[in-house]
Amino acid sequence: MSDEIWKRDEIASPCVKLCVVHPEARLCVGCLRSIDEITLWSRLTPERRAEIMAELPARAPLIAKRRGGRNARLQG
Repeated sequence: MSDEIWKRDEIASPCVKLCVVHPEARLCVGCLRSIDEITLWSRLTPERRAEIMAELPARAPLIAKRRGGRNARLQG
């Protein structure tokens, strides 16, 4: 068996092994990728992977949780 697969020069997955899909944003709360992006990752071109990686930081606000809910807003 060859070690070539481990020596490829490609962008690593952003997976942090916290695989939970946000019900509204439909993004993984760990890596911020969509289910389609996760599924296709191994087949994407390095260029497309780089594009997705660049988009991930902007997705964080889409899954941000409000702290305290309605009650905290009414008391504030």
